[in-house]
Amino acid sequence: MTRPVSLKYFKTSPEIIRLAVMLFVRFPLSLRNVEDLLHERGIEVSHETVRYWWNRFGPMFAAEIRRKRVQQLRAYSKSKWHVDEVFVKVDGRRHYLLRAVDHEREVLETVVTKRRNKPAALKLLRKFMKRHGTVNELVTDRFASYRAVLRELGVTEKQKTGRWLINRVENSHLPFRRRERAMQRFRRMRSLQKFAAVHSSVYNHFNQERSLASRDTFKLTCTVALAERCKLGAA
Repeated sequence: MTRPVSLKYFKTSPEIIRLAVMLFVRFPLSLRNVEDLLHERGIEVSHETVRYWWNRFGPMFAAEIRRKRVQQLRAYSKSKWHVDEVFVKVDGRRHYLLRAVDHEREVLETVVTKRRNKPAALKLLRKFMKRHGTVNELVTDRFASYRAVLRELGVTEKQKTGRWLINRVENSHLPFRRRERAMQRFRRMRSLQKFAAVHSSVYNHFNQERSLASRDTFKLTCTVALAERCKLGAA
């Protein structure tokens, strides 16, 4: 069981720590951009301090958000899942970021691998099936590794492929691409995996699908999301 996040032993206010971490993860900002924004609010914090807060508390905040949302997602066993990968440069070398999303573009899992092959796809599918339950319909491209993995798992009949079916997960790569440009790429595979996992949880928390809801509903859901953010690390 994940231990609750505690900020009570830090001299800096918990509200400032939450704000700095969320600004860096949620928006396409660099560490120095966050430092400048905090300075405009009268908060003197160096970008190295923001880096320390993000490395320490980012995964904890993401785990707290994910723990609350996984229980809700498991209740929707009929959801359609989409799986795809995107190329990411790590220290100048090509890596692959595999991503699984549901029918509402909610990011379920992210896995970083050096190769686009069967073991990588198997790692991703086993990881999110263990956390979210069995799949009823899985949308992928026509890459042979996915069919081989589904054959091994005994769920080949649940795979769906098509020219336009994969668009939902393709669009889910865009927020990460914006963050990748702001961070000027990654130097280590481990840091990429860490940031991708944290970014996906925070993105899910604030992704309110504003184009599908009325203005009043959108404002209400944003208010709830912000209220939940302010409770992170309150234990």
